[in-house]
Amino acid sequence: MNRKLTDRAKKVSVAGTDARFFTETIEVETLCPLAFFEAGRLYYSDHRFFWQNADKTVKLVGIGQATVLTADTQRFQSISAQWKALCERLIKEEKDMEPVLFGGFSFDPATRKDSEWSAFPAAYFTVPLFQLKIENGKTYVSINYLTDEPETAAKFEALRQERDRLIHIAQVEEFRVSRKPSIATQTEVATDRYMNAVEQVTSQIKEQIAEKVVIARKIKLTFEEEFQKATALHAITNEQQASYHFGLQIGEDMFFGATPERLVEISKGHAYSACVAGSIERGKTALEDQQLGEQLLRDKKNREEHQYVVDMITQVFSEFCSSLRVNKTPKLLKVRDIQHLFTPVEGELAKGKDIFRLVEALHPTPALGGVPRKKALEIIREEEQMDRGFYAGPIGWTDAAGNGEFAVAIRCGLLTGKDAYLYAGGGIVADSTPVEEYDETWVKFRPVLRALGGSLHE
Repeated sequence: MNRKLTDRAKKVSVAGTDARFFTETIEVETLCPLAFFEAGRLYYSDHRFFWQNADKTVKLVGIGQATVLTADTQRFQSISAQWKALCERLIKEEKDMEPVLFGGFSFDPATRKDSEWSAFPAAYFTVPLFQLKIENGKTYVSINYLTDEPETAAKFEALRQERDRLIHIAQVEEFRVSRKPSIATQTEVATDRYMNAVEQVTSQIKEQIAEKVVIARKIKLTFEEEFQKATALHAITNEQQASYHFGLQIGEDMFFGATPERLVEISKGHAYSACVAGSIERGKTALEDQQLGEQLLRDKKNREEHQYVVDMITQVFSEFCSSLRVNKTPKLLKVRDIQHLFTPVEGELAKGKDIFRLVEALHPTPALGGVPRKKALEIIREEEQMDRGFYAGPIGWTDAAGNGEFAVAIRCGLLTGKDAYLYAGGGIVADSTPVEEYDETWVKFRPVLRALGGSLHE
């Protein structure tokens, strides 16, 4: 019955003139988000998502699919239009939570190759059949149901019974983390190509073809057996406490990570962003850590790299917001393995704007693309020669009321079968060197490597 319910939901077209969108919410006792995620493994293991913001005030889990929104061209506008059309069909009571749309965009559809990203379209978003939301200490579980059938009472009652079964499993059955499987191989992919790309890009920047270009690379882990998705999420959330945690499962593949970088948040019409660029390692002692942080704040290369991001995000917010507030000098953002320069930006969102339009305008920031944006993307396509997939793209959620939050998908990996692919990059400027940039990527690989049990490069 469970599989039939979720399969039926997926077949309903958002564009169907008779489709109706129902949601119903109940408040429950506190649930462990990962326990609820794991409760859906038997019948919904190929369609789940997980989200937790950096201060842990919002936690989301989706199980199953009420519907899926995808787009290959005009993708930001297309997803926005599809979501708006779907919300116009929403039937809910005042007490019910707003249904959530969760997903992400690939970094650059123009770099699409036959690669590990074959399951991920240029834009992929899902409305879950069963939605867990923990916000401000309260826990809610919703059913989201899209149907074009005239009679829905029996189907909805079956969904209520299934909701209660999932809640019971999450509350009563002990959530046990599976052991991490042994690693058979750990491989650096096309390292020579990466080193050559850094050298070529540095030469182009010296020739003033661009000011900054981000070049990335990947490593591959192969395990003795498949890595359980909930185990990976549990490990990464414990490794990186002060980060945005995410997991998006499509079929047997899951993209997951712990990123320090918020792209944009909208809450009751107020927009927030974070300029995160420029980095240095953490110290082995508190004193060394402080000295490294002060060094970062004084470093010309990193301050320039950071200012590119501040200038760009400030410009976008000035176009989309009716008021604006930007700190004059950066602060330090410290996570377990690395510290960054950080400048918050915020403003009141102008009428007629939504989160997808802001995401489109902001992506990619200079922190993941470069300056100028168009030229940097051309150079990345030519020199990097890698399908980034969802790495460095926007990932997050919005709801039917227009609230939401997107992060930049870094410090991340893709689980596919017995393999895992990890991604990291850095900003190349005129005085960059391949060896230094290579070493910096290892610092950025560490969070996911440690979570999966890989070997850290020294």
